[in-house]
Amino acid sequence: MAEAADFLGMSPSPARRWLRRTGALLAGAPLLAGLLQLPAAAPAQAASSDAVSVSLDSLSPSAPTDGDTLTVSGTVTNNAKQTVTDAHVGLHVGPSLSTRSAIDSAARHSDDLQPSMGSEVGDKYVEKFAKLAPGVAQHFSVSVPVDKLDLGQDGVYELGVSLSGQTSAQPWEQVLGIQRTFLPWQPDEAGTRTKTTYLWPLISTVHMTAKTGAGEQQTPVFLNDDLAKDLSPGGRLAQMLALGKDLDVTWVIDPDLLASVDAMTRSYRLQGDNGTTTAGTHQAVAKQWLADLQKAVADKEVVALPFADPDLASLAHNGTSVTGSLSHIKDATDVAGTTVKTVLHVTPSTDFAWPVDGAVDPSIIKVATSAGADKVITRSDSLQETGGLTYTPSAPRPIGGGTTAVVADTRLSTAFEGDLTKADSATLAVQEFLAQSLALNIQTDKQRSIVVAPQRMPSSSQAQAMAQAITALQQGNWDQSQELTSAARAKPDPDATTRIPSTSAYPSSLRKQELPRSAFEQIARTQDKLDNFQVILTDESRVATPFGRAINRGMSTSWRGRAGEADDFRQGVEAWLDELSHQVKLIDKSETKLSGRSATIPVTVQNNLVQGVDHLVLRLTSTMPTRLKIGGKAYSEQRVAVNGGHSQSVKFTTSANANGRVTVVARLYTEDGRQYGAPVSFDVKVTEVTPTVMLVIGGGVLLLVLAGFRMYTQRKRAAAKEAEDDGPDETDEDSDGPENPEGPADRLQEESGASSRADDPEQPSDPTPDTAPESADPSGTGERVDR
Repeated sequence: MAEAADFLGMSPSPARRWLRRTGALLAGAPLLAGLLQLPAAAPAQAASSDAVSVSLDSLSPSAPTDGDTLTVSGTVTNNAKQTVTDAHVGLHVGPSLSTRSAIDSAARHSDDLQPSMGSEVGDKYVEKFAKLAPGVAQHFSVSVPVDKLDLGQDGVYELGVSLSGQTSAQPWEQVLGIQRTFLPWQPDEAGTRTKTTYLWPLISTVHMTAKTGAGEQQTPVFLNDDLAKDLSPGGRLAQMLALGKDLDVTWVIDPDLLASVDAMTRSYRLQGDNGTTTAGTHQAVAKQWLADLQKAVADKEVVALPFADPDLASLAHNGTSVTGSLSHIKDATDVAGTTVKTVLHVTPSTDFAWPVDGAVDPSIIKVATSAGADKVITRSDSLQETGGLTYTPSAPRPIGGGTTAVVADTRLSTAFEGDLTKADSATLAVQEFLAQSLALNIQTDKQRSIVVAPQRMPSSSQAQAMAQAITALQQGNWDQSQELTSAARAKPDPDATTRIPSTSAYPSSLRKQELPRSAFEQIARTQDKLDNFQVILTDESRVATPFGRAINRGMSTSWRGRAGEADDFRQGVEAWLDELSHQVKLIDKSETKLSGRSATIPVTVQNNLVQGVDHLVLRLTSTMPTRLKIGGKAYSEQRVAVNGGHSQSVKFTTSANANGRVTVVARLYTEDGRQYGAPVSFDVKVTEVTPTVMLVIGGGVLLLVLAGFRMYTQRKRAAAKEAEDDGPDETDEDSDGPENPEGPADRLQEESGASSRADDPEQPSDPTPDTAPESADPSGTGERVDR
């Protein structure tokens, strides 16, 4: 077994040094022997690892070969209260570390004074200091030809950089501080090279809100200007791009980042307090970064994650029971490919899913593959080997259902986590990464495909260390680069595990950071409101696109550890959608009076959006249809279409059957029958004329007609009698008749006129109508309705 052979590859040179050291001890004076043997650990304990700290700021070359000169630089700092005298920095080469676990153990004790690493390389390869005052740091640089290191067979060697000296309290030379690191040694071409895929992630936090301007350009609104800082020279994303363009890596990109940067190349605004916004000014920075990225990925493999990098584990554990949640993964996947192709002009692979830290369980695999991905990037601390393999197997593992788990190596993937802002931390990380890679290669003669999946958002210092390590690795003699798609297609190791861990085995530390169920409930609620809103719009894309992408951002992996900010973002999206949807509404009405048997009631629909609305139905409902009917029944509906920035009055015909007050409810619906907006209720006061009164009025009119007819017949008889009494004398013009005599025909016309005036609606005998003539103008609040 590989772990059982930790020191089988020990070179002869450490053995010779051990013999020389033993001989020196045996030949020493008794007093010196007593000092070194009896309290052998006493000087080390007295001079603890904190006495003098040794920082290893650079080691070049990171993986030397024959003929190279190794240069080690750094600083030594006296942390004690006493001055160190006769000090010097020297190099020590320890035994070969033949297993990956041995490297782990050595890394955990990198500054321990014990165990001893043997004698120094040689007196010529040291840097001396007459004294080190307390609290003072001194720079050092030691160079040594590699052939002086007595390195043996290929492998990983422990390299120690120590500060030796003495103090007034302990006036003998001793090691007061040490820093251990690793020296990969592969001077010749390896018989079998490891194929390594390094993922280079371009992922950021959420930057864009759901808000856009009202104009044709729909100017986007950003949460803040943090993205501009990351894109500017020296910023994190600028560093990731500058470093990655020279590396043979697979770019793993969140399309949301590309969409955000692309939006910044044009007019954009920044969200302020109390709903205010200010103009963004970093268009040039965004354009330059995007142009540089297009060049960098022109001939490289690009993998597109689903839009906004959704948190697959959170969805699997807390969101699948919320209706519609899984559909967002498919939407995010569908838009991912088009976004990358549009912005970068390359066709990405969308077949990969990448759960947080590569941790999986059956539910995560199910969610990850629900949108079409058939390859899941996981990690070896999740799919742990249980078959007793003595080597690290290749990355691809068939796990059933046509799905491949691409298992990234945990040690290599986590090598650059933590604070690497200090040069010594970065140097140690680089050397350990290279050591683990070489140790992996010499485990077996089988050629394997290894994947390295680092943290999603490396800091600038982490990215610099990663780039340094990848450069050294790709220049080394034991490794060759490979694209992720090729690694996923590699022949699986038949002895490698394919068992997905149970849900209970999912790390609790990761589960604590997940989005809660309430987050997915809010997302579902927002989606439902969006569906209800966009169907009434004449141009759905103005709303569907910004809100659809904002909903994707609401379940982003980047919200982990930022629960409060995540809640604020989702609430902001929902609130903005509510504000927009409320711009289409019914105008309130006060009590309306209905005089007469029938009339029209106007209801006004107001649209304060910049675009028109359609596909709306306005329903007017009578709560007492036995007293008041709308369109001859309990309710009536009419389709509504209103241009942007306008109002539309919709009129309903009503009929009254009885007097009294009736509550009427107006409500908007979408064409598929879903309620839209708040209803408007108002009272209609019916003052209809009753049937009894109608009979009385009808009787009165009849009496008037009969009276007129009687007057006519009486006058006709009187005129005939008068003509008979006067005779046929037509020359009697001085008779006592009227001053302006009129003939029977004239009188008949006058009578008829009098009779007809009884039916004239303007005569005082008619009741004055309570309603105005029908008008096309909309009714105002509280006005009488049109007849």
